[in-house]
Amino acid sequence: MSDPNAIHPEHPGGNELSSAFPSGDAGLGPGSMEAHDLVSEEELRGTPHMSSPETKVTDREKPRSLWQDAWLDLRTSWIFWISVAIIALLVVMAVFPGLFTSVNPLDCNAAFSQAGSAPGHPFGFDAQGCDVYSRVVHGTRDSLTIGIFATLGTTLLGSVIGSLAGFYGGWMDAVLSRITDIFFGIPLLLGGIVILSAFTGQSIWIVIGFLTVFGWPQVARISRGAVVTAKQQDYVTAARALGAGSRRLMLRHILPNAVAPVIVVATISLGAYISLEATLSFLGVGLKPPAVSWGIDISNAATSFRNAPHMLFYPAAALSITVLAFIMLGEAVREALDPKLR
Repeated sequence: MSDPNAIHPEHPGGNELSSAFPSGDAGLGPGSMEAHDLVSEEELRGTPHMSSPETKVTDREKPRSLWQDAWLDLRTSWIFWISVAIIALLVVMAVFPGLFTSVNPLDCNAAFSQAGSAPGHPFGFDAQGCDVYSRVVHGTRDSLTIGIFATLGTTLLGSVIGSLAGFYGGWMDAVLSRITDIFFGIPLLLGGIVILSAFTGQSIWIVIGFLTVFGWPQVARISRGAVVTAKQQDYVTAARALGAGSRRLMLRHILPNAVAPVIVVATISLGAYISLEATLSFLGVGLKPPAVSWGIDISNAATSFRNAPHMLFYPAAALSITVLAFIMLGEAVREALDPKLR
């Protein structure tokens, strides 16, 4: 059977086409030979023949997730690495204080009251003759413990309440939102003064419990808004149309896409809880001696600042650096997770 598209000599105009393209490149058009000469042999070898059945696309780039894009941004952020380095140093100091000092923070000698720096005591002594450097090092443990566990508690409680309110809506959203508003109306610092003053001996777990009970509304509001936004996306509608239940929708589709703003708020809140613990200890309703806390040391040094400023400077500097490190980390994470800020 003859090819209907073939050009036969007897075909009208066939000789004209042959004469116009004597080299046989009839499909290239005028000037094609010059363009063909410009293409290197290497390019011709590297160009796949699209009509070949053996040609397959194997190097197709897999789309990156939100977390992969965030990590790529964080790796190039100097703010992120500085904050991580400071926090890592603080964690090591809290877990292994013996690596930084061998002096007992409760071993005090009144003969060295308010004395300045001395060999083996670079930060000097406080009013009771205790080593300020040792108290700064050992005070890291209680401050970080309270900040970390208070953040975990508020994040867990607030995320559960906010997610349920945003996902189910209706009467559940109304009830949980009104409860959130009630707790929002209680100032955290004032509530701490009133409630913690009722306890005669405060441990770190009492302070953590107070911060958890009264600190979750902010996380709940952020979580609710994120869940409401994620619930309206097309992929959730498609999953629901395919028969996915409420549990699967929440755990597999909504929460993974609504957790980013919660992580940002939790990271920044960790530094705020450390600062709040120091404030409550400064006011005498937080941790109390013999606990070692930066807030206690700042409170004891407030009346002796003019005579011995080193008593106030070093614990206040440690507190400020710690809070600043967590705030910087939260800002770096926020910029990496928020596509609008890239």
